[in-house]
Amino acid sequence: MTPTAFDTAPYETKDSGHRGQYASGMLREPDTGRPRFDLLVPENVPYGKQLLTRCAALMARGAEKYESRNWEKADSREELDRMKASAFRHFMQWLTGETEEDHAAAVVFNLLAAESTAYAIGQKHTAVGNDRAVQDPV
Repeated sequence: MTPTAFDTAPYETKDSGHRGQYASGMLREPDTGRPRFDLLVPENVPYGKQLLTRCAALMARGAEKYESRNWEKADSREELDRMKASAFRHFMQWLTGETEEDHAAAVVFNLLAAESTAYAIGQKHTAVGNDRAVQDPV
């Protein structure tokens, strides 16, 4: 087979062998055991009040202040510790009712950044052939 511009190797379409059929006749594999991203958005909460929207707005403000994806540069324990401290501080501010900032969105952002940084730290250790197991740097 000759590769084309649309060659998707090394991807494959997984097949469990199970099918569900809808009234229309459409067939789909069951989504059992798969992440349900659709459940991250509560129903009956307006767009601007959704936590994901507020997180995206926080990240847009951060992109203007620093640059887009600045936080993804982090790859050290020092940066990870800073993100964890910030997440906890914002959590405490949210918990105690402070409203001068969107502390809930800041908690989510800092957790995302910390988890991504922990992953980067693990990848860095793996890339240099470090034999130490970096199971969970968080």
